[in-house]
Amino acid sequence: MLQMIETINTAVNNFIWGVPAMICIIGVGLYLSLRTRFLQIRKFPYAIKTTIGRVFRKKEASDGAMTPFQAVCTALAATVGTGNIAGVAGAIAIGGPGAVFWMWISALLGMCTKFSEVTLAVHFRERNADGDLVGGPMYYIKNGLPKHWHWLAFLFSAFGVLTVFGTGNATQVNTIITAIDSALINFHLVSEDSTGGLNLVLGIVLAILVGMVLLGGIKRIGRVTEKLVPFMALLYILLALGVIFINFNRVPAVFASIISGAFSPSAVTGGIVGSFFTSMKKGVARGIFSNEAGLGTGSIAHACADTRKPVKQGFFGIFEVFMDTIVICTMTALVILCSNIPVNYGEAAGAELTILGFTSSYGGWISIFTAAALCCFAFSTIIGWGLYGARCIEFLFSSKVIKPFMVVYSLVAILGATVDLGLLWSIAETFNGLMSIPNLIALFLLSGTVVKLVKEYFETEN
Repeated sequence: MLQMIETINTAVNNFIWGVPAMICIIGVGLYLSLRTRFLQIRKFPYAIKTTIGRVFRKKEASDGAMTPFQAVCTALAATVGTGNIAGVAGAIAIGGPGAVFWMWISALLGMCTKFSEVTLAVHFRERNADGDLVGGPMYYIKNGLPKHWHWLAFLFSAFGVLTVFGTGNATQVNTIITAIDSALINFHLVSEDSTGGLNLVLGIVLAILVGMVLLGGIKRIGRVTEKLVPFMALLYILLALGVIFINFNRVPAVFASIISGAFSPSAVTGGIVGSFFTSMKKGVARGIFSNEAGLGTGSIAHACADTRKPVKQGFFGIFEVFMDTIVICTMTALVILCSNIPVNYGEAAGAELTILGFTSSYGGWISIFTAAALCCFAFSTIIGWGLYGARCIEFLFSSKVIKPFMVVYSLVAILGATVDLGLLWSIAETFNGLMSIPNLIALFLLSGTVVKLVKEYFETEN
């Protein structure tokens, strides 16, 4: 039975995250970019000025809402995860250095896609029975499209609930446990044989921490993410910049390999990665999976922002993709490529390749800091996806099911700490991709609304 499930899931997964999905996600991103006259490029300086300016503005959010900065931190908490460390390494190993170039291209279009998602989410949001601001793809489908399209909203929410337990929780907890175990084993504080009991204890502790944050409501989630996300991003960027500085003489050659490898991967990988399409596919898929542009999930957090200007919050979507993919994913790529560690092209790789890049430059002691970064990345993802799951299940049923859902979601951390998650991760990844289908249809149909809102915003601003 398990074998049959795995076979079916593999076939569906390969289709969803293969050529059709990339064509759809890139196609919608290009379509939105053309309709907004590449707003993400034209207004990029304005977007950075607007978002950075609001980062340092101290203000309290109204009841049932987050500040705009807390909203973007919650969205970044879910997107800036272990994929930025493990996923980029995997893309380079299978697609060569050129995969990084295609990651940048996907981010360029993804900025406009995420901008549109956030703008629509804020514009079409509601207040629930508890007085909290709620929004996201299911709400802009429900409130923005004719009734015969509303089934897409329920489809998105159903896929969202099925995704969060795997993608958002169990696999992230497993990453935390692996990072802690590795650090303790490297420093000879525990043996490999004695990690079973330790992992159970860690799983229980994580379940309690997750429950304390999520059950505290929208304001507590915002307060935690606004502190955790900047800390973890800054720590990781500083560590990565150190590796780049130590190996500064290799930087020009690395960028040359990224550009040439994008169009002729065999010239960089010694023929092992010979397909231009393989490099493009891995880079685009990694970029999409990292910044979630096209999946619609990040807009759920942005819809909680205490703002009356949907387009202004939309610029945080541009900022989010820029930080996630252009900055953090690029840093990971440079750590791997600048440190000159051996990369077995054509073979799967994960976080261990990135960690090797750090340790080869700093020494073994840095593993404790990389473990801390991995833990922060993974924990923030658990919090962000907890909010997404709560909003999806609330849309399907009512706000009464939110707290029971949060309790169950928190307890899944124990499962993630103690069980092999191979098949669960693959199934969750499939549902993650399925979420993009109703969202992309809605974005295409509501593109005119985005153009109208942008025009009205700049007419008012000017």
